[in-house]
Order: sequence, then C-alpha cells, then structure tokens
Amino acid sequence: MNTYKKLNIKEWAVEDRPREKMLSKGARALSDAELIAILIGSGNLDETAVELSRRILSSVGNNLSDLGRKGIDYLKTFNGIGEAKAVTIVAALELGNRRKDAEVFLKNKITGSKDAAEYFQPLLGSLNHEEFWILLLDRGNKIIDSFMVSQGGISGTVIDVRLILKSAIEKLASAIILCHNHPSGTMQASEADLKITQKIKDAAKLMDILVLDHLIIGQNSYLSLADEGIL
Repeated sequence: MNTYKKLNIKEWAVEDRPREKMLSKGARALSDAELIAILIGSGNLDETAVELSRRILSSVGNNLSDLGRKGIDYLKTFNGIGEAKAVTIVAALELGNRRKDAEVFLKNKITGSKDAAEYFQPLLGSLNHEEFWILLLDRGNKIIDSFMVSQGGISGTVIDVRLILKSAIEKLASAIILCHNHPSGTMQASEADLKITQKIKDAAKLMDILVLDHLIIGQNSYLSLADEGIL
C-alpha cells in the first residue's frame, strides 16, 4: 500500500517556496499567507508554514486588520505558533500600520475629514479597546503633533480638557481635531461623545482654538461629526 509522504518545504518546487519566490519575483507577488509564512519560518508536524498561515488567515476571514485585533494570545492557540512567532506576526502588522501612518503624516496637511481619517485609521482602526486622541494643527491646517488623551472609552474615563488645551497652547496650535474609535464597529455618536465634543469646543473657544472635527473610527469606516453637521 502506498503511504503518503508530506513534502518538506525544502522539497517544494523553488517557485512555491515563499523566500525563494520573494527573491525571484518580489514581495508583491506573494500572498498574505506566504508573507506570514516567511515570518514564522516553519509550521507544525501536520502543516507547512504556508498551510498554517492560510488557516490562521481563514480564521479571521482573510482580514489582516482582524488578525491585528486578535493579538498574541489568539495566535498562540494555533499549533506551531509559540510566543516568539506570535510576537513576530503582531510586530509586522504594527509596522504596516505605522507605515500607513507615516505616509499620511508626510502629506502634513489636513484638507478634510478623509485626510484626518487616513491619519487615525492605522492608529485606531484595529484596536479592541477605545482610545481618545487629539490632532494639533497650525493656521494652515498642517499637522503639528498628535497625542492620546485617554484609553478605555469616553464614558469610562475622565477626559482632561485642561491637558488638551495645555498641549495645544504650548505647541501654538490654532485648531484641533478630536478622534476616538468604536471597536464595536457602530458608526454612531453616543450622548457621551456629543457632550465631550461640546465641552472641549467651548473651552477651546476661550483660547481662540478651533475644534474642526470629531472623528469616530471603525475598522474600515469612519464618522465625521463635522460632515454630519453635528459639530
């Protein structure tokens, strides 16, 4: 009786090996699973690195953003993925987010809600908890700086308006944009969202600082209070 022998990755055709494929055809030619396979290096006794990577991606609907939201503990539930490999995958996904962030920052100017959303999406879109951020702008709406004000949700944390205005004044900001994420994906402003927006807007007005917008960031979408006419 013939017994099936699983091919070791070294026995694959050269064009099917992720590392060799990248060297010969470039990174763009590789699938997401093949790129992850390069990161983890090896699979388990039953799966090659590519097969394991495909199974990991399949578990999140082949959505890299969802995979980033799952985190290290989730990855470690897969046979063949230990802490070191899980950390490597999460680190690579975070680098991808930061690259997007850097590309937006290079534009250095906010011309509308879309620009602001592109700036914050890599920072907040894949988080499984809420964070509240401020973007500082000069008179030409060029980006001066951004910083996180709180973590854990508007209704569950105290937003220190004094800290926001102190940073804006120290950095000579003429305008600010508020932003927080909704991990649930619900693209609706809550009563707490509207109250803190108005509170910050009223306080900033005393310092001649404009609140241009308050964005709510979802995984693949955003809501602009300014665009909705709420601000």
